[in-house]
Amino acid sequence: MSHASRTGTGAGTGTGTRTAPRICPLCEATCGLTLTIEGTTVTGARGDRDDIFSRGFICPKGASFGGLDADPDRLRVPLVRGEDGELREATWSEAFDRIAARIPALTEAHGPLAVGVVLGNPNVHTMAGALYPPLLLAALRTRNVFTASTLDQMPKHVSSGLLFGDAHAIPVPDLDRTDHLLLIGANPLESNGSLCTAPDFPGRLKALRRRGGTLTVIDPRRTRTARLADRHVAIRPGADALLLAAMAQVLFAEKLVDPGALAGHLEGLDELAAALADFTPDAVAAACDVDAATITALARELAAAPTAAVYGRIGSCTVEHGTLASWLVDVLNILTGNLDRPGGALFPLSATARAPRPAAPGKGPVPGKGPVPGKGPVPGKGFALGRWASRVSGHPEAKGELPIAALAEEIETPGEGRIRALIVLAANPVLSAPDGDRLDAALTGHLDFMVSVDPYLNETSRHADVVLPPPPPSQSAHFDFAFNSFAVHNQVRYTPAPVPLEDGRMDESEIHARLILAVSGMHGAPPSAVDDLAISTTLTKAGAPPEPAAGLTGRSGPERRLDLMLRLGPYGLTLEELLAHPHGIDLGPLKPRLPEVLRTRSGRIELLPAPVAADLPRLRRALDGRPAPLVLVGRRHLRSNNSWMHNVGSLGGGSNVCTLQIHPDDAARLGLKDGTTVRIESAGGGIEAPAEITDTVRSGVVSLPHGWGHSRPGTRMSVAAATPGANVNQLLDGTLLDPLSGTAVLNAIPVTVTPSG
Repeated sequence: MSHASRTGTGAGTGTGTRTAPRICPLCEATCGLTLTIEGTTVTGARGDRDDIFSRGFICPKGASFGGLDADPDRLRVPLVRGEDGELREATWSEAFDRIAARIPALTEAHGPLAVGVVLGNPNVHTMAGALYPPLLLAALRTRNVFTASTLDQMPKHVSSGLLFGDAHAIPVPDLDRTDHLLLIGANPLESNGSLCTAPDFPGRLKALRRRGGTLTVIDPRRTRTARLADRHVAIRPGADALLLAAMAQVLFAEKLVDPGALAGHLEGLDELAAALADFTPDAVAAACDVDAATITALARELAAAPTAAVYGRIGSCTVEHGTLASWLVDVLNILTGNLDRPGGALFPLSATARAPRPAAPGKGPVPGKGPVPGKGPVPGKGFALGRWASRVSGHPEAKGELPIAALAEEIETPGEGRIRALIVLAANPVLSAPDGDRLDAALTGHLDFMVSVDPYLNETSRHADVVLPPPPPSQSAHFDFAFNSFAVHNQVRYTPAPVPLEDGRMDESEIHARLILAVSGMHGAPPSAVDDLAISTTLTKAGAPPEPAAGLTGRSGPERRLDLMLRLGPYGLTLEELLAHPHGIDLGPLKPRLPEVLRTRSGRIELLPAPVAADLPRLRRALDGRPAPLVLVGRRHLRSNNSWMHNVGSLGGGSNVCTLQIHPDDAARLGLKDGTTVRIESAGGGIEAPAEITDTVRSGVVSLPHGWGHSRPGTRMSVAAATPGANVNQLLDGTLLDPLSGTAVLNAIPVTVTPSG
């Protein structure tokens, strides 16, 4: 059965014009697109009005799908470094032969810790990036794992792990039914949402306002989202945890705590009240630069709302107390009874999630069913931090990962366990991690071997000995394993590749499978062996017999694995059902799921976990800190997604520029004019950027976007190099981390700004 007959549109090979559905892979909103295709070229993209989740919404990134897909700078064949030190085009066989000859030999000589793995943001936007890295890590047996999470959302994983026992149990705001939404450190009108998968986030917020709901935004910048709000609180950057703690203190002090149906699932409520007693609105007001009356009003409004949800994102994660802020977001939802109820913050149930409980013989899985009523909490394994530590600085692991800010020192510092080989999957840490200059030098002078899986020769992959380029998105199937777990409405969608794989290219899943075989001593085995092993392992973990593997459908290993996960999932779906519904299947609104999501040792929500309690004195010390005269925060542009979309010409210009935004009062004090080049310096170094004078940032704050700095030689990203911008992460030396999560502090960084020259 061909893809064309299965979807009704499919991967045709003719020369006529046709349309095909494709889920957009360019941000977390996962909107449905309708692609216009002439022959094998995508000539247009519009919103898919029949998509059951996005209903036709599209943003500039989705509209640029064709330009990104056909980017002439995308690599089409592997690159291998020759004896002269230069990268040259090679065959796929030559590339994997080189990997098979080097990686196993290095691990044999120096042990598994000699290999490090870096996983970048784009991995969660592809099927291959979701399915294969865990198998690669298992094959390598290394603990030297670094991901973009410690530049982004790791504090939320850690706080969820400590509260609920599962680092992936992240509640999302019920946007379509809430009466009161409080956003802190989030700008979804430009980011499209994050850890909250919601196509048309702007429309959902406007609908909230139309139905009489209230939107509150806490942000040091007057963002597009803040301009839509009923109340905008321009907090001092980095003080998020203090303000949230004070709001919780008000709830306790004024007897507004009402957990409702959660009461029987809580542990440590009295201890939490005592731990937060010192964080009164009066005590935190100066540090937050928010008056005590406003803080008190925020807490009262949250408690009084019929339903409410607090949602925090990267602005509150990538700060000195990121884990505490993430923890307090859920604490406020819990104390007001808004966790796990419609209109509050709920736990999505994706179609490929682990089924909530075993089904009775002859029955399908039963979604939404937890332990038997009356049996009490069911203990789980819980969540632990610091099971091992990094070799050089002793950073504790979090969720099996080490801080990416420590990558350079793990490569360059001599001794047993030094990283000698690096496998980089869709990551560009030279731009995205602190102190790219140091990492750049480490990759140049201290590695024995490096592999990059990347469509571009960028600031990081230019150092690789082997570069393996995946095909463009039009030639890849798509399923959102990660983002469906954060969706504001339960649904499931799958789109086969709308364009056939071009001659000479290799499917991304096959690239990953062959990489796993090459590093594990199985070089030359068929890629299907990796998928067969994954299917067998999945069945074993599910306690299922091996026979179901024979009945799986799908034309590829990833499709067969998807079919198995759907069958074992809570809705008992199949791949064929998804293929019969090319615009998706609506699985209904989010529903309460406690206690089934809890994996804590107590079987309850552990409100004051020991690591959090131990970190609260550090937050108390922040009450007496003297704020820096000028601090730096980041910002997100609607037409950008970190460094990996800066080579699309149609997305450049307009607001998508690398400028230092500065308040008029600060500009006047420093003698700066709009558009002039300024020098920005901090503990980590200095950079230059044009000044943009604007009152959208509060005084004492400057803002520079993340992911720029495309000025290094040896790359092949012509559009990005033409407007390189400045790498904000070069201002950071990598020493300032949130201690619980290992996340780099990217916001509220003290800086000085002076006219350049």
